[in-house]
Parts: sequence; C-alpha cells; structure tokens
Amino acid sequence: MTGFGRSLGEYNGKRITIEVKTLNSKSLDLNLRIPSYYREKESDIRSMVSEKMIRGKVDFQMYVELTACEPKTNINQNIFASYYKQLEEIYTSLNKTIGEETMASITRFPDVMETRHEELEADEWVVIKDLIEESITNCLQFRATEGLSLRNDLVQKIDTINELKEQILPLEPQRKETIKARIQKSIAELEEPEKFDPNRFEQELIYYIEKLDINEERVRLEQHLKYFIETMNLGGAIGRKLGFITQEIGREINTLGSKANHSEIQKLVILMKDELEQMKEQILNIL
Repeated sequence: MTGFGRSLGEYNGKRITIEVKTLNSKSLDLNLRIPSYYREKESDIRSMVSEKMIRGKVDFQMYVELTACEPKTNINQNIFASYYKQLEEIYTSLNKTIGEETMASITRFPDVMETRHEELEADEWVVIKDLIEESITNCLQFRATEGLSLRNDLVQKIDTINELKEQILPLEPQRKETIKARIQKSIAELEEPEKFDPNRFEQELIYYIEKLDINEERVRLEQHLKYFIETMNLGGAIGRKLGFITQEIGREINTLGSKANHSEIQKLVILMKDELEQMKEQILNIL
C-alpha cells in the first residue's frame, strides 16, 4: 500500500529532513539512503522502520543541510607553505613567477586538505530518532487513510454482489419452467412417442433440475461474502487471506453462470464477475 511521511527538524546549525515512502509489496523491501556521517546508526534505523513497517517497498531518505556550522575541512597551513616554498624555488630557477592557478592547485596536493572526524553526539541522535518516529507515524497515518477508503470500496462491491445474488431468486421458478419445457419439447419430437414413459420423464426431470439447481451455490456465495467482511474487520495483515476468499467467491459465481441456463441470470453473473475483478485489483494493493 502506498504511503508517505515527512518530518523536519534542526540541530546545532543542521536542517534535517527525513522522508519515508512506501509502495505495495508482499514482503518488506527496505532501502535506506542516509549521509555517511550517520552510517553507524544504520542498523538502528533499519530496526526502527522494520518494527513498524511489516510489508511493502520502503524508501527511507535522510537529507542534512548545513546552515550555520563551521566547515569540517581545513587547509593544513604548514604543509601548504612547504609545498609553496618548493614550487617557489623551482619557479625562481626557471625565472618565472608563481601564478594564481598554481596556488590553487596546491590545495589538491596530498595532505593539504584535512577533514576533522566528528562522532555523532548523543543529543543529535535523540533528535534524529524523534524525527524518524514522526515520519513513520505520518506514513502510517497516510496508509490508514488510504486503507479506510479501500475498505469502503470493497464493502460497497461486496454489497453489490450480494444484491445481484438476491435478484436471482425471483428468476428461479421461471428458469425451472424453461428447463422443463425444453425437456418436454425434446420428448415430443421423439420418433416413437408411444414409448414415452411419464415416470421415467419425471425421474429425468428431477435429475436435471437437481443437476442445474443453484441454491447451494447461492448459499455458499452468501457465506463467502459474509466471511470476506468478517476478515476485513479483523485488521492486520489480511491481504492474502482476502485474496483466497475472492477465489472462492469467483468459483461460486462461475458455477452459477455455468448452471444457470437462463439469459437474465447470466447477465447478473456477468455483473458479479465485473465487481469481483475490480475487487481483485484493489486487493493487490493490500498484499
């Protein structure tokens, strides 16, 4: 499920921004992008994120902008002066003068530029932890809002399928009469109608009616629809379970269509299939 959370903070002249973005995935796929200065805390950050994010492709990004800090890289003046003195002697022997470009190039000589190594302060880590918690919370709230919208849509589609199922019931007597008339017509067209056995006809008729009876499918479909709603109310990681239930719903709808032998019922079945396919697409966002 998609989600986004952001938090902003400042510490000792640093502006810190943390963003958490999520996309749908069956397992947790965590990608961290943090400044090298904070690499020592990568394991802690991973633990904090994975504790709250069970599934999904998660992109965690930390940006740090210096606003009022002293530069961490300084020029070693002694080494610079030593290089300059050597170059001056060489240029003097060649009757030339050291130019600005040569002066600037000295900064690229070995050991001229030195970077101070600083350890992450405990107070700064406390600030960063709070920002991480805030961004994760914001992301989860985003996902909860999207999840509620998704749940309402699924409930609506379940209700629609249930309503379509109920529209089949008034058509059932007409369907049975149509089947009975079709069988009687077939018997009437037999070459030897005198061999017609009414008892045998009734037995065959009962057999076909039972074979084409869709009451069991209607009952099972209703049970699956109720179970789908009950499962959604459980909360938690239910995406896969909902996927399995939709498979069972689809099986009953398909059986209704194959046994219907009635144009109006088959139209209702097509409408139910359409709603079900939309449900399957939505459930892919929950897995």
